Amino acid sequence: MIRRIIRGIIALIFGSVGLYLGSILIEVINIERLSTSIGLEVQLFRICIYIFSFILFGIIGFFVAPACMRLFEGLFKWMEGTLTRMPAYDLIGGSIGAIIGLLIARLLSSSFVDVPFIGPVLSGLISIFLGCVGLVVGIKRKEDFMALFNFIPRLKVDRTEREKGKDGRPRGRQNPAGYKVLDTSVIIDGRIADIVKTGFLDGILLIPGFVLEELRHIADSSDMLKRNRGRRGLDILNQISKEAVIKVEIYEGDFEDIAEVDSKLVRLANVLEAPILTNDYNLNKVAELQGIKVLNINELANAIKPVVLPGEEMYVQVMKEGKESGQGVAYLDDGTMVVIDGGRRFIGQHTAVLVTTVLQTAAGRMIFAKPKGMLEKSPEEFSHEFNAFG
Repeated sequence: MIRRIIRGIIALIFGSVGLYLGSILIEVINIERLSTSIGLEVQLFRICIYIFSFILFGIIGFFVAPACMRLFEGLFKWMEGTLTRMPAYDLIGGSIGAIIGLLIARLLSSSFVDVPFIGPVLSGLISIFLGCVGLVVGIKRKEDFMALFNFIPRLKVDRTEREKGKDGRPRGRQNPAGYKVLDTSVIIDGRIADIVKTGFLDGILLIPGFVLEELRHIADSSDMLKRNRGRRGLDILNQISKEAVIKVEIYEGDFEDIAEVDSKLVRLANVLEAPILTNDYNLNKVAELQGIKVLNINELANAIKPVVLPGEEMYVQVMKEGKESGQGVAYLDDGTMVVIDGGRRFIGQHTAVLVTTVLQTAAGRMIFAKPKGMLEKSPEEFSHEFNAFG
């Protein structure tokens, strides 16, 4: 309905342009001679020209209205993205410069009003040109403009002070609203809900609309596994939104010039200067390359795993047989594998073990142990066992 109203308004605007061009046409042609040759009165012929030009340009405007609306929407989104990324001082300086440029253009355009036919067009072009010049000069000379307002205490900020923090170090990327952008993978993972409950996250969790759309597509997938993962992600979002510990917002904007969701996330984080919450390895690396802070759930999980030292006693349940003869395998609560030399006979039982070696691999942490009371083996033997196990 709204688009139809806008289309009608555009058609009326084109019709008004037709009336203006019709008035110019009447002044250019010899309307008296032409009306006599046609056999109409001069006044009636003038009205016919106005009606014809209005209807003709109104029809043209009606058909080109969709293209005009798409152009305007694209221009608006481009301006929104540009102005969002622009610092506040650039906006203030540019606005002051543009206003000064338009005032100068207003003074100059009065000299061209009396020029036949091209006077109004020339005045409009001068206003656009000087407005753009003022905008560019205002952005580049914003420091000089801001110096004019030094009598206002809140604007009396030196450039070096703005570039440094209270500790004298250069400021990093600013995120006044405290947004943290959620990725699809971290929503499906589900651990974010438990982290939110603990209160370790502050600020605002921002869920982009294109991430919700991707979750909906996954939840509607014909593959049962994907469908279950998508529905789990939607359940996690509902659970987070009901928590009073942290605020959750939906970002309705989109970047239509970008197809991939990960690239849209990086662009959004760059625009808002906000970190990304994810456990996607590839997205993590791409965001870091572009200077965007990443909060990786997997890195957090590895960081808070309990520290285990050689010689420490543990009480574990042996779950299955190891690859080497006589070995048993147990798991800690966080999923860390414990390889127990001589633990095969304890399968299905809880037993006390002594840690002998702790190895950190790319996949995580691996612990080698022996049942309490057994003689400790040499490090070379445990290294051989680890190579054989891997």
